[in-house]
Amino acid sequence: MAEIRFGKAINLALADALEQDPAVFLFGEDIADAGGPFGATRGLKDRFGDRVRDTPISEASMAHAAVGAALSGLKPVLEIMFMDFMTLTMDALVNQAAKARYMFGGQASVPMVVRTPHGGGISAGPQHSQCLEAWFAHVPGLKVICPSNPADAYGLLRAAIADPDPVVFVENKTLYTMKGELDEGAGPESIGKARLVRTGRDATVVAYGAAVHTAERAAEQLAEQGLEVEVLDLRSIQPWDEAAVMESLVRTHRLLVVHEAVEAFGVGAEIAARIGQIGFDELDAPIMRVASPFVPVPFAPSLEKEYQPDAEAVIAAVRKLCA
Repeated sequence: MAEIRFGKAINLALADALEQDPAVFLFGEDIADAGGPFGATRGLKDRFGDRVRDTPISEASMAHAAVGAALSGLKPVLEIMFMDFMTLTMDALVNQAAKARYMFGGQASVPMVVRTPHGGGISAGPQHSQCLEAWFAHVPGLKVICPSNPADAYGLLRAAIADPDPVVFVENKTLYTMKGELDEGAGPESIGKARLVRTGRDATVVAYGAAVHTAERAAEQLAEQGLEVEVLDLRSIQPWDEAAVMESLVRTHRLLVVHEAVEAFGVGAEIAARIGQIGFDELDAPIMRVASPFVPVPFAPSLEKEYQPDAEAVIAAVRKLCA
């Protein structure tokens, strides 16, 4: 095992994929010489030359180019500098990449990955801090992944690049400097499998990305008060591990979903609706959600802190569930 930062784990996954598969190439704004806005591709151009390319500032063109390259037999990994700019890629991803396998009767696939950072925490304002993963999880044909730690960042990115279909790979900005252990012999992880972070008996908290650590902090404080919370890291949003959530619910009989994205029409709403349907007999209390309010992300650090769900909000929700 070696200690590694989240951003370095992304870099290592990209380097290993480039090393092992000549069809893989990277492109995006400032990813080559500059190494990307958060340094995730730093040094890769020196090692792999033209397989790591800067592009003009045109997310729509980049996304359509990735679809064409993937249909031609390459495996593009495109970086969109902020998830907010994914709005400009919607036609290529939603109408082309996601539909190609279906429209060609399974005779063609689009093995492309779009890496993009989401979330607040750095006072980047309402146009550079959004969490839009629920949009893409709603589209048949797309997979959506959001890791919470360096080991999963490496293993799930390797799996995304190897996948024959388009994957949106979401990285929370506040995690890039997070340290964690990575097995030196690590390989791809399974897409669609949740990770049990902490066992408990009183309630299940399901989260993904940076919200997993919020849930962990809350669980530690609740344990001091006599409440044992089980924390489940979803890791993959589409497909999501329905079976793992149900198994945890059978143990705890209470469910809370936590995410940084806006609560309305979000990932938590889908999980609550589905588990409410198939797991009703296991519930001892209504399913609850802790998420961001239905307003744009504030710019001011003080307001952004109030906007983002924190451990105190999770603690209050668990107490209400268990009352």
